Amino acid sequence: MIRLGTGKLTLAQLRAIAREAPPLELDPACREQLRASEAAVGRILASGKPAYGINTGFGRLSQTRIADDQLEELQRNIVLSHAAGTGPLLDDATVRLTLALKIESLARGYSGVRPLLVERLLDLYNRRLYPRIPAKGSVGASGDLAPLAHLSLALLGVGDVQHPQPIKLAPKEGLALLNGTQVSTALALVGLFAAEDVFAAAVAAGALSVDAAAGSDTPFDARIHELRGHAGQRDVAKHYLALLDGSEIRHSHLENDPRVQDPYSLRCQPQVMGACLEQLRYAARVFETEASAVTDNPLIVGDTILSGGNFHGEPIALAADALALAIAETGALSERRIALLIDPSLSGLPPFLVEHGGVNSGFMLAQVTAAALASENKSLAHPASVDSLPTSANQEDHVSMSTFAARRLGDMAANSAGIVAIELLAAAQGIDFRAPLRTSPRLQEVHKLVRSRVAFYDHDRYFAPDITAVQALVERGEFHRFTPALLPSV
Repeated sequence: MIRLGTGKLTLAQLRAIAREAPPLELDPACREQLRASEAAVGRILASGKPAYGINTGFGRLSQTRIADDQLEELQRNIVLSHAAGTGPLLDDATVRLTLALKIESLARGYSGVRPLLVERLLDLYNRRLYPRIPAKGSVGASGDLAPLAHLSLALLGVGDVQHPQPIKLAPKEGLALLNGTQVSTALALVGLFAAEDVFAAAVAAGALSVDAAAGSDTPFDARIHELRGHAGQRDVAKHYLALLDGSEIRHSHLENDPRVQDPYSLRCQPQVMGACLEQLRYAARVFETEASAVTDNPLIVGDTILSGGNFHGEPIALAADALALAIAETGALSERRIALLIDPSLSGLPPFLVEHGGVNSGFMLAQVTAAALASENKSLAHPASVDSLPTSANQEDHVSMSTFAARRLGDMAANSAGIVAIELLAAAQGIDFRAPLRTSPRLQEVHKLVRSRVAFYDHDRYFAPDITAVQALVERGEFHRFTPALLPSV
């Protein structure tokens, strides 16, 4: 059971909501604050003063005063009119997180909504009545208006999920439901968790590739990384060194290999992956903060209405762009190691990692697939936050594009997961070719995990199922055991 309304959601709790759907409950202390905020809205209405979104229109229509007998219609209409999304539906994990984050934000008691509204959202989550939300249609300012409107339809008994007891919205409640960054944040969190799964697998794959190529572990020596001083670089190097410790292949390299230095894709892994880890950690801090944030507008503090811009998604957009770069670079470096392993002049292994080359093509096209995925990620990694198209007749004249910035992370992580899966297959193949020399005890576990799903590639066979099987291991987080306490939410 995870308790909401405390302002203290952790990344571990958010990962559990996305992956496991644990039951949620409201912190009892938040109910008093909710009732106080609801009462403040009543007093504001009774005063007769104009209050944005409570007795006025929205956006450029905020100067239009709404009569008291139209206030319920006002809130219902904003939900109906703003449910204008399009495209494929958001997945269940994202919808679960969106519901949880919206509950957390409203339950803090600064949005002027009734406890009843929060309880109905909680009921949707706990009964697994997930609203069907189109993925496209938000620019990440004034909140994720369109997708949150589609979520809110369920409370009205409209849309693709019919709530058993539709409610009438009280003043301010329609606006409070729609304003907020919960969809952007949910998408960003789903992307972060997927990126962490890929990162852990990539570290394991990279270490396995070092041994498959009979590379050196000197580049992971702690003294090198202390002299540069980056925490992520130091942390990653420590894990590579631990993974390679005790390798018979490494010992053979020391005695017999004339090479002085390995290619960058092996040698510079701490520098590249350490920099990527720093971006993951930065993004995680932003997303964790946003998950417990109040991003409604206007906010009710005591009897004061504060009109601001907490709904602007710029923090999410910039952090998602940084995370996109890390995902792309993780995959790009992995693809280069695949290319190294299939090249006998660099790896010392059979061409394309298969015996009887010619009649067998081996890993030739698997590397092409990895290259295609890496190239696609380069296009997707273009920063979304630098784009802005004004909306609402220039009232909303700068927007963040945070929703797309976060949404594309899922596709990018899937691409990099495919690349890393191919590397794991290639590296495991290389380790098999090094027999009777054995890799390290820890990397034997990595090799065993791969071989638990895919057998040695002794002749050409239908390749795609092998990639799919290992990619499933990556995306289930099976490789986190090899990078303990390295990633923010694990």
